[in-house]
Amino acid sequence: MRLAARVVGAAILSLAATSLAIAQERPNILWLSSEDNGPQLGAYGDRFSTTPALDGLAARGMRFTRAWAAAPVCAPSRTAIITGVMPQTTGGMHMRSEVPLGAPVRMFPALLREAGYYTANNVKEDYNHPTAPDVWNDSSRTAHWRNRRPGQPFFAVFNSVTTHESQVRKRPHVPVHDPAAVRVPPFHPDTPEVRQDWAQYYDMLSAMDGEMAALLAQLEADGLPASTIVVYWGDHGVGLPRGKRWLYPAGLDVPLIVYVPERFRALAPAGYAAGAASDQLVSLLDLGPSMLSAAGIRPPDWMQGRAFMGAWRGEPRAWLEAGRDRMDERLDLSRAIRDGRFLYIRNYHPERAQGEFLAYMFETPTTQVWKARHEAGRLDAVQAAFWREKAPEELYDLAADPDAVRNLATDPVQATTLARCRAALRAHLVRTRDLGFLPEPDMRRRGGTPSPYALGLDRTAVPLDRILDAADRATRGSAADTPALRAGLADDDAAVRYWSALGLRLHGQEAVRGSATDLVRLLDDSAPAPRVAAADALARHGDAAQRDRALTTLLALADYRRDGHHAAMLALDVLVALGPGASPVRARAAAVPAPERDAPAREREYVSRLTKTLATSP
Repeated sequence: MRLAARVVGAAILSLAATSLAIAQERPNILWLSSEDNGPQLGAYGDRFSTTPALDGLAARGMRFTRAWAAAPVCAPSRTAIITGVMPQTTGGMHMRSEVPLGAPVRMFPALLREAGYYTANNVKEDYNHPTAPDVWNDSSRTAHWRNRRPGQPFFAVFNSVTTHESQVRKRPHVPVHDPAAVRVPPFHPDTPEVRQDWAQYYDMLSAMDGEMAALLAQLEADGLPASTIVVYWGDHGVGLPRGKRWLYPAGLDVPLIVYVPERFRALAPAGYAAGAASDQLVSLLDLGPSMLSAAGIRPPDWMQGRAFMGAWRGEPRAWLEAGRDRMDERLDLSRAIRDGRFLYIRNYHPERAQGEFLAYMFETPTTQVWKARHEAGRLDAVQAAFWREKAPEELYDLAADPDAVRNLATDPVQATTLARCRAALRAHLVRTRDLGFLPEPDMRRRGGTPSPYALGLDRTAVPLDRILDAADRATRGSAADTPALRAGLADDDAAVRYWSALGLRLHGQEAVRGSATDLVRLLDDSAPAPRVAAADALARHGDAAQRDRALTTLLALADYRRDGHHAAMLALDVLVALGPGASPVRARAAAVPAPERDAPAREREYVSRLTKTLATSP
C-alpha cells in the first residue's frame, strides 16, 4: 500500500512538474460565454439545434455533460464565476445587489494580470460586487486580445447576450426552427405561445453560434489556435420560466466545452481527447481556479472552486451545489445539491409558489399563457405545481426523470438517499458559511465588519448552526417544532427571531394566536426583519386589532427612509404576498417613495416594481 502511494505520489509530482514547465510558456486563454442557455447544442445530442461552430469546437475538444451553474440567474452565477467562491459566502447572492468584496477574496483575472496576462472583457460583467481597477486591462465593447502588447499572453472574455431571455421573447419574430417540431418539456403547457418561445430560443442559439464562429475565425486569422486554450460556457440555464431562476436541470445545467491545443495537452482535464465527453461533476465555480491552474498559478486557499485542469488539478467532485435567493424584487431562499444521479432541493420559503409574480419574468409569453391556463384550471398536475406552494423538500432521480417533475422526497424507498442528501447539504451550508440565512437587511446591518464575507467568518457575530436549526424548524412543517419556535422569538439573534416568527406563520392560526403576545412585542424589534416576519404572521392569523397593528408596521417599513431600502423591499414583498389581506394599506404602500441616489443604482428599481404591483393588484 505504501509503495503504491509512493508511485502515485511520484506520478502526480511528475505531472505537476511537466505541467509547470509547459505553463511557463503561459498559454493564451479565450473564454466564449453565452447567456440564458443550457446544453441545447448539437454536440450535446440535441438534434433540433443548429450550432455548427460550437459542435466543431466540441469535436476538437472535450465537452462536460454534468456542468452546473452555482446559481440559476446571471448576476449571482457570474459572481461565483469571477471569484471562485459561492455568492452566499461573499454576500453576493441576491440579484443585482452591490456589496463590498471582502479581503482576501479577489476577482481572479486580477491574479492573471499580476502574472503578466493581458485581461480583456467584452463586455458584460454583472457581478454583485464592485469591480476593482486591477481586474481588467480593458472591460468595454472594444476589449480584445488584439489590444495587448506584442507577445503578451492574454485572458480574453467575449460574452454573447444573443440568447438572453429578452431576445427569446422579442416580437415580431419569424421562426427559423419550426415551432411544430420543438420538444415542449412536460412542465410547460403545449400551446402556440410556448412553442414559439422555444423555437425562438433555438433561433437565438444559432445566431449566438454564428458569433462564436466569427471569434474563432479571428483567432485563426491571428495564428493563435496552437497557443490558445478555448473555453465555452453558458452562465445558467434556459431563459424561460422554470429554467432561469430555478434550481431544476433547466435552470442549472449548462454547456461547458474545453479545447486544449496539443502544445499544452499536459494541462488538459482528465480523460481529454478530441471529441471526448466527461461525466465529471463540474461547477462554474471551478472555472476561475482551473484557469489559474492552467496558467501556472496556484489557486489561492480562499477559493472554494476546484481546478479541473492544469498543474493544480483537484480531486473530482462528489457533489454540486447551487442556491436561489432574492430574484429581482421577490424574496426566496432555496438550496440545491446533486451527485451523479440525484437532485435534492430544500425550500426555506415553502409558502411561496415557484411562479410568484416577478415583473420581468411575466414579460415572457410562456409565463403569461402558463399562468392564464392555471387560473382557468387547464393544466395537468405537473404543470400546475409551478403555481402552488412549494414542498419543503424535493428529491429527483435524474437518471429516470431528467426534467425533474416527480418529487420522491416522501417516497419511503428513497429515505436513505434523502438522509444522505440532507447531510451533504447541511455540511455545505456550514462549510461555506451561507449568509443567505440572514435576512438581507440583517446582513447589511449586522456586525460592523467591512464586508459580508468577513461577517460570515465571525462565528460570534453569525451563530450559523443555531440559525440553520431555526430555519429548519420553521420550514419543515412539523407541529412538534411549535414550542421551540415560540421560544425562538426571544432569542438574542435577530435571524433566529425572524425564522421563528416565519415558522409560526407557516404553522397557522393556532400557533400564531398561541404566541400572539410575543409576536406583538416583536413588532417593535430592534431589527427590521423580525418585525416583518411577525407582522406577516399577525396580518394573516391575528385578531382584528393585531392585523391592524401588523399592517401599520409593514406600511412604516415600506418607506425606505425609515430602515433602508432592503427593509422596504422585504416589507413590500410581504404586502404583495398578502394579496387582499393588505387592502387596508395597499394604496398608501403603493405610494411610498422609491430610493434615488441614496441606494445603489442596480437595486433602485425593485422598490418601484413592488409598489407598481401593489397599485395594479386586484
